[in-house]
Amino acid sequence: MNVQDAKTNLSKLLARVAQGEEIILARAGKPVARLVPVSTPPRRPGSGKGHIRMSDDFDAPLPDDVLAAFEGTVR
Repeated sequence: MNVQDAKTNLSKLLARVAQGEEIILARAGKPVARLVPVSTPPRRPGSGKGHIRMSDDFDAPLPDDVLAAFEGTVR
């Protein structure tokens, strides 16, 4: 598909790519790019176990100045 047609039909092309199709874009009849689906590895619950540590005081109340900054009441 030429670049001009791709610009005109980008939404349709993205829908086709999302279904697994690969589309070659050409300029002056020469291939210049490929539109391909993005593949992401599946998430595995618990895969971060042992890599993240919470501080013992994680649930402690915030200091007044920090709380005020979050609430937008800093003067």
